[in-house]
Amino acid sequence: MSETNDDPDADVVIEAAVASLDQVRKTIEANPIAATTLALLLRGAAGRTIDDGLLAESAAYSMLQAGPEFARWRQRAPRKRRSPETEQPLTVERDGSELVITLNRPRVRNALNVAMRDALLEALAIAEVDDSVTSVVLRGTGRSFCSGGDLDEFGTFPDPATAHLIRWATSIGRVLHGLRARVTVEMHGVCAGSGIELPAFADDVVAAPDTTFALPEVSLGLIPGAGGTVSLTRRIGRHRTALLALSGTSIDAETALSWGLVDRLS
Repeated sequence: MSETNDDPDADVVIEAAVASLDQVRKTIEANPIAATTLALLLRGAAGRTIDDGLLAESAAYSMLQAGPEFARWRQRAPRKRRSPETEQPLTVERDGSELVITLNRPRVRNALNVAMRDALLEALAIAEVDDSVTSVVLRGTGRSFCSGGDLDEFGTFPDPATAHLIRWATSIGRVLHGLRARVTVEMHGVCAGSGIELPAFADDVVAAPDTTFALPEVSLGLIPGAGGTVSLTRRIGRHRTALLALSGTSIDAETALSWGLVDRLS
């Protein structure tokens, strides 16, 4: 760790306006396996291609899901029983050359579950195969664009190896990267985890003034698993990515703009 602003040998650089050294130290001490895994993964992030980075992240994430820190968190946070959802997880509208995709699980702040993932991949496939779609807008209903992955589905794959292969085969981040020049993401509210990792793949990210950004995965015994070690490091660098993940804190829209995490405010 370092408290200077320019230390290439450090794994995380403290910015006092964002988080303290004590906050980072507490997270590392509480989840040393996840914290160390993240640091090691981020050290090589700049030298990997998009595909190599996503593959490395998925393997590390799946491994941690079989680890003691995630098991401890899962024991403290048992899955909730919910009533069946009656609405589609997202809506898709075509207006000429523009495709508008709206995440639609407002009661859970658009938490990303398997149903939403599959629907989003299907919607994005329209733009992949149809060059007449020159603009893709991704937004969310309700109080937040996306609060991250649905915690009730964390750890539900039968084994880490299967989870790794499924995660790799269904990577939304890889698809968004391929479409990045045509994608605008409109963010608002409390956004965390995949809710900030996926937008970072797009070339145009717009945030409402009330938007906040956080990476809580290390506190769950995990690392960012939706492509954040790839997308975020390319936007804000590995030190700031580590600071968000290891501090457990959130930043506001103005800070995100100054860092380059978003491109403009609405």
